[in-house]
Amino acid sequence: MVDLPDQQGKMCDWPEVFTVEGAIEALQELSKRYQIYVATNAEDSTESDIHKAFHRAGLATFISGYFCKANLGIGKGSAEFFCKIAQELGESTESTESMLMVGDTLDKDINPAIEAGLKVVWFNPHHTLVEGGQDIPQIDTLYELPNAVKKLQ
Repeated sequence: MVDLPDQQGKMCDWPEVFTVEGAIEALQELSKRYQIYVATNAEDSTESDIHKAFHRAGLATFISGYFCKANLGIGKGSAEFFCKIAQELGESTESTESMLMVGDTLDKDINPAIEAGLKVVWFNPHHTLVEGGQDIPQIDTLYELPNAVKKLQ
């Protein structure tokens, strides 16, 4: 989903919602083999609100569930957030390596997921350069995601 900086409030209530280019195609392909969950830092949205936004964008059919502050009690940006997701999914914190986080921010998505033991793919369309970032699997477009996931197996 495209986070529009000029919009306020819950995404499900915005006049329009947009998908990132390639999202539908990537999710369509990946959902054939994997369960896909959304982990979001949407502070003021419930799981139901997030589902509504994804439904409006035509993505909800590919999503198995949604994790946010409202249903986990903790916001995204820490390893604990991802460990709580693993617990909710019935995974032990020792088996988080079977989970993959795809995210576009190092501090909220990638680094905490790595700390929690997840595999990661950094969606980095702006080619942001950071120290150590070259060691993280990266993609420029979501069209590349299915191949990036395949490489991690």
